[in-house]
Amino acid sequence: MKKSLINMSKLYIVATPIGNMTDITLRAIETLKNVDLILCEDTRVTKNLLNKYDIKKPTMSYHAHSKLAKIDKIIELLEEGKDLALVSDAGTPGISDPGALLVSKIKEYFNNDKVQVVPIPGATAIITALSASGLPTHEFTFLGFLPHKKGRETLFKEIAESKRTVVFYESTHRIIKTLESLVKFSPEKNICVARELTKIYEQFKTGTPSEVLNYFNENKDKVRGEFTVIVSV
Repeated sequence: MKKSLINMSKLYIVATPIGNMTDITLRAIETLKNVDLILCEDTRVTKNLLNKYDIKKPTMSYHAHSKLAKIDKIIELLEEGKDLALVSDAGTPGISDPGALLVSKIKEYFNNDKVQVVPIPGATAIITALSASGLPTHEFTFLGFLPHKKGRETLFKEIAESKRTVVFYESTHRIIKTLESLVKFSPEKNICVARELTKIYEQFKTGTPSEVLNYFNENKDKVRGEFTVIVSV
């Protein structure tokens, strides 16, 4: 006889703040307080959040470099009837994040039986950036983090030809090169570069690729933090 949804073990996919620590839902706090174990991208980062909200639950690391044995251990805990929460360092797990592999493996192993995967929605840099960008948002394509080398130029050509707004993440170390590529392949498009979203130095810079590139070249102190880049149609 199949276990009912009510009695199933649960894996909660819990969105956490992307910067401002108060950007967390009441449901997320309640969930983290009630699970048996919290799976973290970095336990040290998550501990700061748990301490702020007086959440006293055991944690275990799960990140991009975790071995398959760690997934086996997580599956074992779910088989024992444990309820688990998965969090990333910031934002929604599974979005450009190793959590996607874990969810896939769990669904494959249990065949959607015995374990229920429950999303607890909240902050994500994609939607946060789009909402305040002033660029078209009725249709968009999300590319995650762009490849470092192989296929990178091809991707910029595809962005130039896109009929939809394109959104992607970029690091401090590559943002200037990315802007240079946008100048080369999409010189006439409007773009918005959002950085340090919800944090004290939050900033949105909008204009053509050349205008935005010139700004960051002239303000090197602003070339820091985490970037979300939006390229208009």
